[in-house]
Amino acid sequence: MTQLNLFGEPEAEQPKAVDLDTKIRRAVRLIQSMAPEDGSPIEVAYSGGKDSDVCLELTRMAGVAYRAIYRNTTIDPPGTIQHAKDRGAEMVRPERKFFDLVAEMGFPNHQQRFCCRYLKEYKILDRCIMGIRKSESTKRQQNYDEPTECKLYGAKRDEQYVQAVYPILDWTDADVVAFIEQRGIKCHPFYYDEQGRFHVERRVGCMCCPLAYYKKRIKYFEQFPGMVKAYIRAGQRFRNTHPDVETITMYGDVYEWFVRDVFFETQDDWDAHKQSQMFGEKMDYKRYLETRFRIAL
Repeated sequence: MTQLNLFGEPEAEQPKAVDLDTKIRRAVRLIQSMAPEDGSPIEVAYSGGKDSDVCLELTRMAGVAYRAIYRNTTIDPPGTIQHAKDRGAEMVRPERKFFDLVAEMGFPNHQQRFCCRYLKEYKILDRCIMGIRKSESTKRQQNYDEPTECKLYGAKRDEQYVQAVYPILDWTDADVVAFIEQRGIKCHPFYYDEQGRFHVERRVGCMCCPLAYYKKRIKYFEQFPGMVKAYIRAGQRFRNTHPDVETITMYGDVYEWFVRDVFFETQDDWDAHKQSQMFGEKMDYKRYLETRFRIAL
C-alpha cells in the first residue's frame, strides 16, 4: 500500500541500503571496466591510509595489472613510508621538498595550497584509482557525484588529464571496517591504539597539514614540535629572499607570521588580537612559541 504524506501525496521512496558484498562486487567490476584494454597497468594512488589499503585490496581482487604508487610528500607521518613499502607500493619522490617550497612561496594555507600540487596532485599514469569517499566530509559529498571523472593536473602550460576512478565512493566507515576485518588487512600503525583497537575515524595525512582545522593542526605541532622549527627556518628563508612581499610588512618577524598562520582561524580573530595589544605590552612571539612547544628557536 502506498504511503501518503500530510498533503495526501505519495511518499517518496527511500533508497534501499546496499549491503557490503554488493558494494564489493560493484567496486571490483568498476576497476575491471576501467583497466586499460591493452593490459597496461592502472595506478592505485597509495597514501598509506585505510581507504587506499581498501582500494589496493579491491584492485588485487579485480585481477587487473596495476602499480601502487606512493607520492612521498617529504612531511609524511612516522611509519607511513615503511607501511607503504610493506604493502608493495612504489616510492616516487617530488622534485622539490616541502620546506623548499615554503622557502620559495611562503606558508601554504587554504587559499594557497601549492604544496598539494607539487607533492601529491600530479600525473603518473593515465588512469588512477583513488580512495575517495563521500561520507568523509560535506565537501566531498558536494564535489563527487560519479565513481569516475576526468581530472586535470598541472598549470595551463602543462595541463595533464587523468581518468580518476573512485571504487569506494559510496562506502561508509562501517563498510571500510568490515572489509578490513574480512580481508585481514593490516593498516598503518596510526589507526591502532595501545590496546590494538582499530580507529576508523583517524586519518593519515601530511604532518601539520595547512588544510586541517586549525585546532587539530595545533595538536599536531604539539605532537611533533620539530615541525615548528622546520617551518620557522623555511619561513625565514622566504622572508630573506622576498623582502617586498606583503608578509614582510604585515608581520614583524617570522615568529609573528607563524603564530598568525597557526593559531588564528580568521583575519577578524587576528585583528582583534592585534587590537588588544595597542595599549599594552607587545607579545613576544618567539618566546611564546618556545614556551608553548617546549623548544629553543
